[in-house]
Order: sequence, then C-alpha cells, then structure tokens
Amino acid sequence: MTFLTDAHSKKAQMSNSSSISYFLLLALADTRQLQLLHFCLFLGISLAALLGNGLIISAVACGHHLHTPMFFFLLNLALSDLGCICTTVPKAMHNSLWDTRNISYAGCAAQLFILVFFLGSELSLLTIMCYDRYVSICKPLHYGILLGSRACAHMAAAAWASAFLNALLHTANTFSLPLCHGNVLGQFYCEIPQILKLSCSKSYFRELGLLAVITCLGLGCFMFIVFSYVQIFRVVLRIPSEQGR
Repeated sequence: MTFLTDAHSKKAQMSNSSSISYFLLLALADTRQLQLLHFCLFLGISLAALLGNGLIISAVACGHHLHTPMFFFLLNLALSDLGCICTTVPKAMHNSLWDTRNISYAGCAAQLFILVFFLGSELSLLTIMCYDRYVSICKPLHYGILLGSRACAHMAAAAWASAFLNALLHTANTFSLPLCHGNVLGQFYCEIPQILKLSCSKSYFRELGLLAVITCLGLGCFMFIVFSYVQIFRVVLRIPSEQGR
C-alpha cells in the first residue's frame, strides 16, 4: 500500500512538472510609471554595454597592432560580457514595456543555459588574462613561448568549451527535477536557485553539490588571480628606478 502511495506521489510530481508551460518572473514595479522607468534604465544599460564592448571588439579586430595575446583575450571577454547583458536585459525590457511576467519553459531553460555559459567563460577568460599579465611581467623572457598564437587559441578554446559543458550540465540537471511548488520565480530572469525552490524532489541536493563544486573552482580562480597580482606587484616594486616602475 505504501509502495502504491509513493508511486502515485512521484507520478503526480512528474505530472505537475510536465504541466508547467511557462514561468512567472519577478515584477520589478507595480505602477506603469515605474515600469517605464525600469525600461529606460535597462535600455541605457544595454546601449552602454553595446557601445563599450562594440568599440573594444571593433578596435581589436581592425587594429593590426592590437593583435597581441592581451587584446585577443580582451576581445573574447568583451564578447562574453556582451552575451551576459543580451541574455537577461532584453527580456526584462520586454516585460517592463508590455507589463507582462511570462517566460516560456523552453525560453527559461535557454536563458539559463546561455547565462551560465557566458558567466563561466567570463571567469575563465579573466583567469587566463591574469596569467597573461603574470607571465609578461614576471617571466618576460618566456612570454613568446608560453603565450604564442597557438597557445592563446588553445586557452581561449578551452575556456569556451569548459563553459559550454558547465552550462549544459547545470541546465540539464536543473530542468530534470520535478517541479510542484508553482511556477513563480523570485527574480527578473531565470536562475538556478529560484528554480530549485520550486522542486519537490530531494534530488535537488545533486544540483546543490554541483553548485558547491563550481563555487570552489571559482574561488580557486579568484585565489589564483590574487596570487598572480601579488607577484606582479612584488616584481614591479623591486625595480630600482621609478621610471622603470
């Protein structure tokens, strides 16, 4: 009897999860005036991001004297930053302008995947750029060997590939969970913690464990960046002349 009850409960949970066709995002404002204000703010952020990152991409792509490892990674970082903005802000602008909160189930999954992908690539690229500065200042004689064109291409490809696999793993793991606590998200875009709150299965601990591992890797990258810049400052401060520093 207990077995039948558990089976019925699991079936109901899966049914509730499969019946969700859309999510409701967080409403940033209740009045029309504030909604239009949020739209203008998001529009300003989008235009600033497009202008700033677009100028970086154009300058690096068109300026042959900028075809160096540092600017190559800066171009990749600009693309990643632009992707992060374009993933969440346009939908928030649409919702504010048309006074709606809906996002489809597939749209939410796509937004989550793309956002995690670009955020992961951004962290990897920042770590690689820090390594580039470390080698150029602390080991200048080895710079051409350690950061040649082939090595830069391989590091950039590894950053994007690892970000893709990370995003795919998180998205598949999150949206495989049964959802039975409604479809209201407490954020203006789709994110993992908000979706986990809707889960009615203990298997969400699997995703929490995965998040913990990724957080540890992120802290490792952060510590590497801090260590690298400490070494850079030590080398610079050892230069005897002020002009040399």
